[in-house]
Amino acid sequence: MELKDYRKQLDEIDGRLLELFAQRMDIASEIARWKKEKNFPVQDLRREREKLRQVEEQSPEELADYSFMLFSFLLELSRSRQNRILNRENAETALIADALENTPKLFPEKAIVACQGVEGAYSGLACEKIFARPNIFYFSTFDAVFSAVEKGLCQYGVIPVENSTAGTVNAVYDLMIRHRFRIVRSVRLKVDHNLLVRPGTKLEDIREIYSHAQALSQCAAFLQKFPDAKVIPCENTAVAAKMVAESSEPGVAALSSRACARLYGLENLMASVQDSDDNYTRFICISNRLEIYPGADRTSLMMVVRDEPGALYNVLARFYALGINMHKLESRPIPGRNWEYRFYFDLDTSVYSPRFIQLMGELGDLSEEYEYLGSYSEVV
Repeated sequence: MELKDYRKQLDEIDGRLLELFAQRMDIASEIARWKKEKNFPVQDLRREREKLRQVEEQSPEELADYSFMLFSFLLELSRSRQNRILNRENAETALIADALENTPKLFPEKAIVACQGVEGAYSGLACEKIFARPNIFYFSTFDAVFSAVEKGLCQYGVIPVENSTAGTVNAVYDLMIRHRFRIVRSVRLKVDHNLLVRPGTKLEDIREIYSHAQALSQCAAFLQKFPDAKVIPCENTAVAAKMVAESSEPGVAALSSRACARLYGLENLMASVQDSDDNYTRFICISNRLEIYPGADRTSLMMVVRDEPGALYNVLARFYALGINMHKLESRPIPGRNWEYRFYFDLDTSVYSPRFIQLMGELGDLSEEYEYLGSYSEVV
C-alpha cells in the first residue's frame, strides 16, 4: 500500500470518530439538562474513576496509557460542555459583572501609590509608567506595601513579580497568600543596572558593591571582574545608591538606575552592566477592590488543586478545552502542608469572552480552593 492509501483509511476512521464524538456530546448535553433539573453537580468523580478503569482494562496493553489520556480529555470536554449548558454563576462571576459595570472607563492618571524602597527605586519608575501623576509613598518591605493597600492607606501598590533573566520574585508570591488584593494593571520595565560611585572613585578602588539580590544575580558575569570586592545584598537598588551616597567609607559602589545617579549625586562609572540587554522586570499594580478597566485581556488566579493524581492536569486540560492560553504557571509551597503547593496562573483571555465567564463558573469544580486576583491589561 502507498502512504495515500493509509491516509485514506485514517480519514475514514476520523469521519466515524467525529460522528461518534458528536453523538457523545449530545448525550452529555442531555445529561446536563437532567442534572440542572435535579440540581446535581456536573462532576461525578466515582463515575469518572470507574470509567477510566474500564478503559484501561478494555484497551490493548500497549495502548492503555494512550487510551487513558484520550478518555480523560473526553471526560474533560464533556464537563466543559455541561457547564456551558448549566451556565452556572457564583459569587465571583457576580463580582466580575459588577466590576465591569462600575469601574470607570479610563484608568486614573493620579493616585496615592505604595512602592517598596526609596526615591529612585525601579518600582517608582514602573509606577510612573502606569500613572501620569502618582503621589508615591515608599515603604521598606513588600509586606508593608501589601498592608498599606489592604488597609486603605494607599489606593494602589506597585510590586515586582518577575524578571526576564533572574526569574520570579518568590518573596512576593509568598506574600500573596497572606494578603487580600486585586491586580488592576501590569507593566514591563526595561531595567538597566549601572555601577554608581561617589565622585572621584576609580574602578581599582572598589571594595564593596551593594544592590538588591535580584540585581546582583542579573549582573553576575560583570561582578566576576571584581574578585576582591565584597558583594552585599540589600533591600532595594535605590537603597544601595542612597547608602553609597551617605557612606564615609572609601571604595563603595552600588548597582542601581541612572535616575539614582542624578538623584543622589553619584558618578555613573560603568553603564548598563547587566548580563543581558534584554532585561525586563514585570510589575503588578494592586488595589484592595476589584477594578476591571476596558481592554482587560489577562487574568491571574491562585489555586490549590486536590491532592490526587491528575489534579493539575485537569485544570490545564480545562484551559485547553476552552481555548485559553496560559501565559505563566508558578508554584509555591503551602506553609504547614508538606509537599503541597499553591499554583499561580496568568491566562491570556479577554474578560469579555464567554469562555472566560464559563471558566470562572467552573473553577470551584476544578480546585480545592481558588482566588481570582483580577483581569487587567499590561503596559509595555
